[in-house]
Amino acid sequence: MKKIMLFEGDIETQGYFSRQLAAGFEALGHETFLFDLSKPYVSTEKFFRFFEKGNTVLVNFNFHGMSGEDYFLDENERSMWEALDIPSYNIVVDHPMYYHHFLEKVPYNYHHVSIDRNHDRYMARFFPEIARMPFLPLAGTKLYENKSNVPVAHRRYDVMMVGNYCVPQTFEKFITRIDDEYTAFYYGMIDDLLANPHRTVEEVAETHLVDELGEVPEEELKKALAAMTFIDLYVRYTIRGEAVKELADGGIRVHIFGDGWEQVHCKRPENLLLMNKLDSEGCLKKLCQTKISLNVMPWFKDGAHDRIFNSMLNGAVCLTDTSVYLDSILHDGVDCAVYSLQELKRLPEIAGELLADSDRMQSIADAGYQMAAAGHTWAHRAREIHGWIEGV
Repeated sequence: MKKIMLFEGDIETQGYFSRQLAAGFEALGHETFLFDLSKPYVSTEKFFRFFEKGNTVLVNFNFHGMSGEDYFLDENERSMWEALDIPSYNIVVDHPMYYHHFLEKVPYNYHHVSIDRNHDRYMARFFPEIARMPFLPLAGTKLYENKSNVPVAHRRYDVMMVGNYCVPQTFEKFITRIDDEYTAFYYGMIDDLLANPHRTVEEVAETHLVDELGEVPEEELKKALAAMTFIDLYVRYTIRGEAVKELADGGIRVHIFGDGWEQVHCKRPENLLLMNKLDSEGCLKKLCQTKISLNVMPWFKDGAHDRIFNSMLNGAVCLTDTSVYLDSILHDGVDCAVYSLQELKRLPEIAGELLADSDRMQSIADAGYQMAAAGHTWAHRAREIHGWIEGV
C-alpha cells in the first residue's frame, strides 16, 4: 500500500480538499502525510521521516510543490520528486491555459488530472507528451457526518452564494493594452462567449483568430491561448455578478459570503446581504442553514464544481447552471434546480417558486443528498485515485 503525501498551508480550499482526500486514503489503508507549505523546512524534515523509497506518491492540487519552490529543488534545479523518484498526481482545478509555464517543465513522473473533460481535451491537444489520468470531477463534503440535515423549512437563509467577486472592468487593462483593433478583437470574443455561454474560451478564441488571421499554426495558437486568461476571468465574473443582481432585483434576498461584492450595483441593494468571507468549514456551516444554494459555474462546460456537491450533501437545494457533464448526472426539479445562463432573468421566478413550496424544496434536497452521497464525496475520489496508484 503506497504512502501518500499531500499539501496544506497555502490555498485554503485546496488544503481542505487535501485533508478530505487524506481521510479517504487512510480509510483505504494508506499512510498519509500533509506537508504544511507555511512551514516548509519543518515539514521537509518530517517528510523525510515519512518517505519510503519506491513506495511514496504525491497527490497535489494546482502544481503545489512544482511551482519553483526553492525547498523542493536540489543544487542542479532538479525537483525533489524526480530526485527521489516520487510519482505525482496533480489535480488542476482551473483551466490549463493558466499553467502553461508549469506544464512546460513538469517532473518526468508527473500525471495530470483534469476536473473538466474539455480541460482534458485541451491537454491532449496542446501537451500530448504529458501523461494524463482519467477525468476526475471535484467533490463535496458533508460537515456533520453523523447528523441528519436540518429540514429546509427550518433553515435561516433563503438563498446563499459562496464565492468572491471581481469587477469585470478590472481586466480592461489587458483588453485595451495594445490598440483599438486588438481591443475590438478581444471584446468580440467576450461578446461571443456571453451570447453563447455553452462554448469554451478556447473554442471561441480559435474561431476568432482563424477568422482574423486565417490558418493559425498550432504552436502559435497555444501561445495565444495562454495569453488570454483575462477573457475567461472577464466572462466568469460578468455572469457571476449578473446572476446575483437578477435575484436581488427580482425581490429575492441573497446572503453572500465572499469578498468584492460591495462593488456590485443593483436596483434593490437591500436584497444583497453582504457577509464576511469564510473558510471551507465556515461555508459548509452556512450551507447547513441554507434553503437554496446558488452556484454559478466558473466556465467549466464539461465538469462540475464542489459548490454543487457541498450544497447537496449539507441539505440545501442546489440552484445551478449546467454543463455537459452535469447534464449526465443531475435532473432538474428532481435533485437540483437548473437555470440557463441565457435566461438569467428567470432566476427570481425559479427561486421564488421554490421558496413558496417547502415540500418541493425538501424533496429536491433529499434527492440531491442521495445523489451526491452515492458517488460525489472526496472519499469516492480517493477511491478512484487509489485505483490509479495501486494499479487496481
